[in-house]
Amino acid sequence: MNLEGYIVDSQTPVIRAMEAIDRNSHGIVYLCEGRRLVGVLTDGDIRRHLLKGGALDQPAGKIANRNPKSLPYEEEAKAGEVMGRFRIRSLPLLNHRGEIVKIVFLHEPSEPARKQIHIPVAIMAGGKGTRLYPYTQILPKPLIPIGEKTITEHIIDHFRAYGCTQFDMIVNYKKNFIKSYFMDHEDHIDLSFVEETEYRGTGGGLKLLEGKYTSTFFMSNCDILIEEDYSDILRQHKEQGNIATMVCAEKHVVIPYGTVDTSGSGQALKLNEKPEMSFITNTGLYVLEPKFLERIPDNTFIHITDVIQKCIDDGESVGVYRISEDKWLDMGQLDELERMKKRLEKT
Repeated sequence: MNLEGYIVDSQTPVIRAMEAIDRNSHGIVYLCEGRRLVGVLTDGDIRRHLLKGGALDQPAGKIANRNPKSLPYEEEAKAGEVMGRFRIRSLPLLNHRGEIVKIVFLHEPSEPARKQIHIPVAIMAGGKGTRLYPYTQILPKPLIPIGEKTITEHIIDHFRAYGCTQFDMIVNYKKNFIKSYFMDHEDHIDLSFVEETEYRGTGGGLKLLEGKYTSTFFMSNCDILIEEDYSDILRQHKEQGNIATMVCAEKHVVIPYGTVDTSGSGQALKLNEKPEMSFITNTGLYVLEPKFLERIPDNTFIHITDVIQKCIDDGESVGVYRISEDKWLDMGQLDELERMKKRLEKT
């Protein structure tokens, strides 16, 4: 779901809110500050406002219901009951910061088939996974189980749902273990292995695919899962004419300590109790053009982020597709691995 069609800023003029309601065809928009829910506005609210002689340029927040019904994202199963009880047609699901991550609609028709994109996918699986020791001293990171499947199978399944059938995996550490697992796999997967003879980083490893791809392709690290519309990511990449598009998540962190701002002479200027920070972070999923591979030097250890920075410095178009933090599952560290297990084992 594209949430943008259902969310407007609380300062948006009533006329613009009307246009958003008309476009989404659900008779409603949710008013937010950032993504944090602060109100709800229906076509009925606007109609009553106009009948009273209200102005179209007035901020939508002035006429909205400031006590909208909602549920925590984890309680989605209760949505139907809540909508029935309050006789409402939609219900936003919120994360722990009160930000909308999904909207559930009453009597929503079955989800339409995902748009098929049929492009190759490169999976970077050559690293040692040192942040996941001791797990990866026994199993290579791509084969760590999440429920009844390995993390790599979850990644492949998500792409197959969008019609992707060609997969290339860059392998190095415990490569024979990985290859044996998939060669004996009961579900046929069009998966080719590209062997990295020495560690060359995500950029240097990707260079091994130069000449194999003649069209746009996805590249994914093997320890992340992005629950997003891959066809929409590809659409934005194509529309912007990018050489590379990074999928980035909006991350919010609370520092668990009080911090102190000081002057150069050592005087305390300000105390900050458990300050909060918000930033955009790279998830490890990319859409790339074949010519991107030409930008990677031969036989060199280099990270893909260094190649991307060089593209930016040279004036190439590099895009960012933003997703909410809740759509990004990362098992690169032990605490995140446990969170991913809990999330995926429910599905």
